[in-house]
Amino acid sequence: MGTLWYMRTILLVADTQSVTDRVHASLAGADATVVDHTDPKTAPQVAYDGGFDSVLVDMQVDAMGAMAVARAVRSAAGQHDPIPVTILLDRESDAFLAGRSGAKNWVPKDYTSAELREALGVSR
Repeated sequence: MGTLWYMRTILLVADTQSVTDRVHASLAGADATVVDHTDPKTAPQVAYDGGFDSVLVDMQVDAMGAMAVARAVRSAAGQHDPIPVTILLDRESDAFLAGRSGAKNWVPKDYTSAELREALGVSR
């Protein structure tokens, strides 16, 4: 019997090219497709309408910030299962706030590729 293969789709909410580039490089070759999105206000609707498996949010994106995006994604779930949110932390001390926002996972921005893949639940 064969193993089922599943490609995860991740909505990346970031407005800084260096963050976007690093995420794409870290997930290159992984079982994931990353879709870039720069508007945190529309991210929840895009995530649910697009059937994304998870949302990855930069700590500081536009004027909204990752904590507000995480809360908005959870509240937009409605009848759907909530989409898990992972936050890219600017400082390790922000982990407390990430947890309070309802994010499933968080990683500091100095993450390794393996740490990011683990937080997002993707494999190589």
